[in-house]
Amino acid sequence: MARERVLSGMRPSGRLHLGNYLGALANWVRLQDAYDCFYFSADWHLLTDRLDTSQVPQHTIEMAADWLGAGLDPERSTLFIQSLVPEHAELHLLFSMVTPVSWLERVPTYRERIEQQEITSPSYGLLGYPLLQSADILMYKPKWVPVGIDQAPHVELTREVARRFNNAFGEVFPEPDVKLTEIPKVPGTDGRKMSKSYGNDIELADSPETIRAKVRPMMTDPARKRRSDPGNPDICPVFDLHKIFTPEVDLQFVANGCRTAGIGCLDCKDVLLKHMLPPLEKIRARRQQFMEKPDRIVEILHEGSRRARTVAGRTMEEVRAALHLTP
Repeated sequence: MARERVLSGMRPSGRLHLGNYLGALANWVRLQDAYDCFYFSADWHLLTDRLDTSQVPQHTIEMAADWLGAGLDPERSTLFIQSLVPEHAELHLLFSMVTPVSWLERVPTYRERIEQQEITSPSYGLLGYPLLQSADILMYKPKWVPVGIDQAPHVELTREVARRFNNAFGEVFPEPDVKLTEIPKVPGTDGRKMSKSYGNDIELADSPETIRAKVRPMMTDPARKRRSDPGNPDICPVFDLHKIFTPEVDLQFVANGCRTAGIGCLDCKDVLLKHMLPPLEKIRARRQQFMEKPDRIVEILHEGSRRARTVAGRTMEEVRAALHLTP
């Protein structure tokens, strides 16, 4: 019996951090055990907010090294580059002919990006990027699309596009379902959400020494001005990381020690590092092995892109037949 298919992608903006890993990549790795997984580098999507592409090739290699270091297996998952499968652009064009502009304008992230980035003259590509996502998804007819709750409206748009196309031209595309990813709260080193743009991230490529240097100065409960002051772990960003990495026994030890001032903040961070460093070092070491052979990373991505293009070619044959455009 054929496995159900899963598809997801990431923009190649550079090295991945702990938030990217816990929010998406770790789930991708788990899914490849049970599903036919297609994961891609969404390089065309990068153009919606930047036109300098000089770093994209290196960023793609760095991101793919993170994927491989985390455990994605090119023998079990198809890893590919969006722009190496031009059928995505053709399907996006065809979808643009049947999709009302109002559907795109109501996508929440469109207005959010305009406001957050203070964009005064949004491009057609920015408005249409959820439709390109629909083409990315429907090209491979996946059963599941693993996303966080913020991306769920994009999958719902994809379902609407599939229905509209099918109603107009016949049944070609099955409607994909959202597989919501439970995203833990991953604080950055300054207590805000971990983000490359904030400069508060812990990268998967960071050495143990670098991670220690980032974790030990992390902010904690501001009420703990002195070692003897009790604290509240529930408002401490370091404790949020404990909840991800630290086993229950040590987690309770840290929480009680904080509330009673039985341990200091540096003691708390040392317990975190004891549990945090070993799994991250495994990822970093595997990642480094691939980065020492970047040509092998490129080979994996190109081979995956050829496999993806074979699937995309079959889909586009169906689409062209349904459209009846040529004699």
